[in-house]
Amino acid sequence: MLLSRRSLLASSAALASAQGQSSTPALSNISLTPEYYCGWPTLARRANGELLVAYSGGRETHVCPFGRVELMRSTDDGQSWSWPEVLLDTVIDDRDAGLCITPTGAILVTTFTSLAYEATLQRAKDWPDDRMARWQAVQRRSTQAQRNALLGTWMLRSADGGMTWSAPYRVPVNSPHGPVAISGNRLIYPGKELWEPGQKARVAESTDDGQTWRILSDIPLRPGDRYEDYHELHAVETSGHNLIVHIRNHSKVNEGETLQSESKDGGRTWSGPHAIGVWGLPSHLLRLRDGRLLMSYGYRRAPFGNQARVSEDQGRTWSQPIPISSDGVRGDLGYPSTVELAGGALLTVWYEQQVGNPKAVLRQAHWRL
Repeated sequence: MLLSRRSLLASSAALASAQGQSSTPALSNISLTPEYYCGWPTLARRANGELLVAYSGGRETHVCPFGRVELMRSTDDGQSWSWPEVLLDTVIDDRDAGLCITPTGAILVTTFTSLAYEATLQRAKDWPDDRMARWQAVQRRSTQAQRNALLGTWMLRSADGGMTWSAPYRVPVNSPHGPVAISGNRLIYPGKELWEPGQKARVAESTDDGQTWRILSDIPLRPGDRYEDYHELHAVETSGHNLIVHIRNHSKVNEGETLQSESKDGGRTWSGPHAIGVWGLPSHLLRLRDGRLLMSYGYRRAPFGNQARVSEDQGRTWSQPIPISSDGVRGDLGYPSTVELAGGALLTVWYEQQVGNPKAVLRQAHWRL
């Protein structure tokens, strides 16, 4: 039996109250181009309070050749958003967009390019003529060799608040939410070598504000695991200057759960990944102003939505789930990321495919712990 949106929100409110959350999150749709499918966003807050959300927009569906990296801004804590600006639109699919604000205030946007849509095109049967014509026209923009050369993991950088951007440059790894700034004017980027043999989960480092990157270390494997099953990493630095990385796990052991690895030496070595009892993925990590850690993650089974958990002991243990949204209708949703606003309020942004609309939209929740 399907629950109504109202009953789902009511159950969310009851659970939130039991766990100390002051009110039901205020949910809203922030997509300004409903004719397009939008996915895999990342939210970041600049030092001046401006919010940025980067995502893959201009899409027809989850896998297609039309994806491009777009950016929206808010100067009123997410009450309103700017019209999307296109940062990158190659002749192939430009996907998940990460964001990082560096210690100097530079903005880094990450993405990766994909040719997965070509297999969809090859299998196409009984498509409407106009759809087939669109996809075939995209292919006529380039040769196969040119498309193959564009496969990669990419970064763009702006040193003027996003008014101008560098050309895209290659970086060693990719992960949906991008790198993070840590102490010592360093940036670390845990991610996957998407297009390299072995697809290792590795940690890259930048000491020049994101302009260049080098591999710092590898995330070790649990006995019996394969790197092919580790995906979509994200990191945070604790108040004690240790590092934590969360990993989307598709190994048979703890499949669909988040694994955690820790570093006590600035990311040079890492503990073996271990389960933390959280089903859901991928995880976005945030250190709150009071030192607590917050993880936000998609929950792709009933009640479909997004959840958060808090650690009050620098990642050693995590709270019970806190619902951010629970009114989803299917699993094509999630990739939430969260920022802390002035006064301790929280804002989370994610993507979601809704009832009666094949085009996924961007949604947000204002909420408090």
